[in-house]
Amino acid sequence: MSDTQVNNGVNVEHLLGAREALESAPEAAQFKWRSSCEWVNGTHSKSTITSFYGLGDEQDRGKSFSIEADHPEAFAAEDNAPTPAEIALTGLASCLMGGVASVAQHRGIQLNSVKATVEGDMDLAGILGIDDEVRNGFGTIRVSFDVDADASEDDIKALVAQSQKRSAVFDCITNPTNVEVSVKKA
Repeated sequence: MSDTQVNNGVNVEHLLGAREALESAPEAAQFKWRSSCEWVNGTHSKSTITSFYGLGDEQDRGKSFSIEADHPEAFAAEDNAPTPAEIALTGLASCLMGGVASVAQHRGIQLNSVKATVEGDMDLAGILGIDDEVRNGFGTIRVSFDVDADASEDDIKALVAQSQKRSAVFDCITNPTNVEVSVKKA
């Protein structure tokens, strides 16, 4: 870690303290992130996020976050919000971005500006049932970073690589995840 004073808005000492605490109490590192989603109309839905489980107990944020999703008019929808696929890309970009800021702070790299552009290729023939051989999800996702920082190009590439290595959302998208779906009549 560099002795250079940088301020990227990340409290690295706190993060390292939390890591140390969780190393000595691994059961506290077991988190459950959650969201509830309600249908609004058509393909429009609204998700609400208020709490999570972690550090061995329920954690109530004391506020709610809402994320709406819909589909564009090209799909005979009302285009009230981004598509779920676009929200997934946003989650990936946001997770990587948080990692870039954290790693830069830890390594003593002052960020001046960072922009990530994420683009995913999807063949709708799968989703629409036109071709069962076509997967429903993204075929390829490209993430492009434009970073202005007080560091060499190699150091910038290394901090993005470390962010990618530790990104939970990158892991979810690039590796199989067990998803259990249950249904009950209300």
